[in-house]
Formats: sequence, C-alpha cells, structure tokens
Amino acid sequence: MSTYLITGATGFIGKRLVKLLIAKNHKVVLMTRKPVQGHDSIVFDFENDDYSKINLKGIDVIFHLAGIAHNMKSFKNQNDLYKKINSDSVLKLAEVALKYNVKKFIFVSTVKAGGIKLNSRKMISEIDQNTPEGIYAKSKRDAELRVLALAVNSKMFLSIIRPALVYGPGVKGNLDIMLKAIKKGWFPPLPRVSNSRSMVHVDDLVEAIYFVSNESKANNEIFNVTDGRTYTSREIYDAMCYSLGKPIPKWEVPLFVFKIIALISKKKRTSISKLLGDESYSSKKIQSFGFKVKRSLKEMNETSF
Repeated sequence: MSTYLITGATGFIGKRLVKLLIAKNHKVVLMTRKPVQGHDSIVFDFENDDYSKINLKGIDVIFHLAGIAHNMKSFKNQNDLYKKINSDSVLKLAEVALKYNVKKFIFVSTVKAGGIKLNSRKMISEIDQNTPEGIYAKSKRDAELRVLALAVNSKMFLSIIRPALVYGPGVKGNLDIMLKAIKKGWFPPLPRVSNSRSMVHVDDLVEAIYFVSNESKANNEIFNVTDGRTYTSREIYDAMCYSLGKPIPKWEVPLFVFKIIALISKKKRTSISKLLGDESYSSKKIQSFGFKVKRSLKEMNETSF
C-alpha cells in the first residue's frame, strides 16, 4: 500500500482526490495550514514556513494541487505572491521530495500554462506552447519549467497535469459565480454562437491524476485533461439552468448587444471575449495512454465521491 501526500487537499479538486485514494485503500497524508480532523496531516504554510522543516519520511507519491488561482486584490505585490505560491513552492517541495527519496511527484498545473489566443479555432495540444496570458498562467508555466529541469536528471518520477475548466458539484471560481447569477435570475440567456470551449468533470480529473501516477510511460510528460468534448457558451448556460432545475429560456440576448457593450467598455470587452470566445484543448495524448473519461457536462450535478 502506497502513502500519498496531497497539498491543496481541502479544495474543490483535492477533496475528491482524497476520497478516491481512500476508496482505493491507500494511506493519505494531507499538507495543510491547519490540521484536518480524521486525517494524518503535515501542517505547513507555503507562504511563510521553512521548507527545511518538512519531514516526508514514508511518503511514496506527492500530488501537488495547492496554489492560488484568483485575483488577490488584497495583496499589493501580486506578482511576488503568485511566484511564491504557484512557482517557488513547487520547486522547493520537489527539492524536499528528492531529499527524502519520494518516488513520484505529480504537479497539477493548468491548460492556461500552454497559452492560447482567445477566438482561435485551433484545439491546443501539449506541443503547442504559446505565451501564457496573465499572472496565474505565467506562474504555473514557470513552475512547470523549473520542476521539469529539476527532475530530468533525477530518479524521481514527474508528471504534469493541465486541467481544462473544471466543473462538478461544489464548483468554485467563475463557474460558481455564473451558477449563482443564473439561480438569482439576473444572468442573461447567452446568444447561440458557435464558439468552442473545453471542460472536464472533477471526477474524471482526479481519476486522470491517479492514472498518470501509475503509468510508467508518463514520466517527464505533460498532459492536458478535458472530457473529450467541446461546448458552446450557450450549451454551458443551458446545462447550468438544467442543473438548477430552472427552465431553459427560449429567448436569448442578441450577439450585437454584447458587441455594443464591448465597444463601450474595455473592461467588459475582455470579460465578453472570455465568455463568448474560443478556448479549446486536445486531450488525445492522455487518451492514447489508455485513459478514458466517464462524464460530460450533462452530469454537472453528479459525483462518485
């Protein structure tokens, strides 16, 4: 029986991963800022604590999910914070893992680390490395490069997972904001534009993370993870209405209304571009290794964990 260490274990994805590993009879240790009742824990704060004090004796595999994804307006030096939490922490934890002869290190990054041009019809694969946009994506790409360089000349197994936008019960971030807005009735029915967006169910993502950790050929590889489908923004809107038990509106706000708003406001222009633009990724690589997804957006409210 292997012993797994999980960072970010109290988050949306981490909680599901913990349940998956326990269901498979593995011993799980959580690395959190505060002890978690009912679990073995290593108490550690990636922002303030000393990495030399981390004891990883007995740990076989590390799943590093911890990080910050959203705009931290309360911090003056956002670039420094993102670098410290999303990049430096990955390298430093991997260095400690090498010291303790941890066998495997799985880093959960993001498809945004590969970069993408909004409104581009091309489905981005792992070999298409564009310039990442934004602090979050740049910090994740920096982490990828640093940990790959560290691991390439070591005996430690390393794989990098790049999830697309993750959905499922208890979802966080922008999808949660959109869900709440639809529930309250003030998010407008989106136009039926033929854009293309990639997503992945949280159940399939944690299964993919575990799958890669057990695939010997996955060493020093990067994998996009999606549910193998693409969705229009209107399909996402309709799926959310369905998940909330709300009737799907037969009408829609015309596209020209969004275009007018985008012309008036530069800030809104960026938001509308993200909302109605294209952002699709290929997950054929992990599929070629034998991984198969089980869920689609219609199962947004369902989970095995």
